[in-house]
Amino acid sequence: MFECHVCGSKNAKKKLVKEVFTVNNKPVLVEDIPALVCERCGEVIFSRETTEKVRKMVHGEAKPVRSISLDVFEYA
Repeated sequence: MFECHVCGSKNAKKKLVKEVFTVNNKPVLVEDIPALVCERCGEVIFSRETTEKVRKMVHGEAKPVRSISLDVFEYA
């Protein structure tokens, strides 16, 4: 049973999400990751299997499907 570790809600929906990870000081975008998303606060939770698959992907076991440029802002 789901319980959000941020807000305690027991309601979540299965969604495909995008996340940016930093690998070797480089941002990497992974799209269409299956996740549970808390309906109250929006916290995203990945299964262990999904987390491991993403880890392997971004550390070289997969090739990117495309590359994009990225605007960088500094909050100072």
